[in-house]
Amino acid sequence: MTNLHRGEIAAEIGGETRTLCLTLGALAELEARLGAGDLAGLAERFAGGKVSARDLTAIIGAGLRGGGHAITDDDLARLTIEGGLRGAADIAVRLLKATFGEPS
Repeated sequence: MTNLHRGEIAAEIGGETRTLCLTLGALAELEARLGAGDLAGLAERFAGGKVSARDLTAIIGAGLRGGGHAITDDDLARLTIEGGLRGAADIAVRLLKATFGEPS
């Protein structure tokens, strides 16, 4: 069971419902992977609405690892995501909103 107050979401990935969470460690991983430098850099990167497939894989992968799943981004890329590309984008948006809250 997910806890939105802890920033957790549930998503259907690879035929299983999985918990995702951008923990502090997952955020640090995401900063490094995307070369964002810091949390403000991450927010800036996503604020413009331009997100690559690589970004989606990095966000979802970090969220899965933060949620306790031992999975690499390469393994994630081979899994099906409910809703395809649109579903992956939805997961990333829900995860970022759960982590950072709604924009003011």
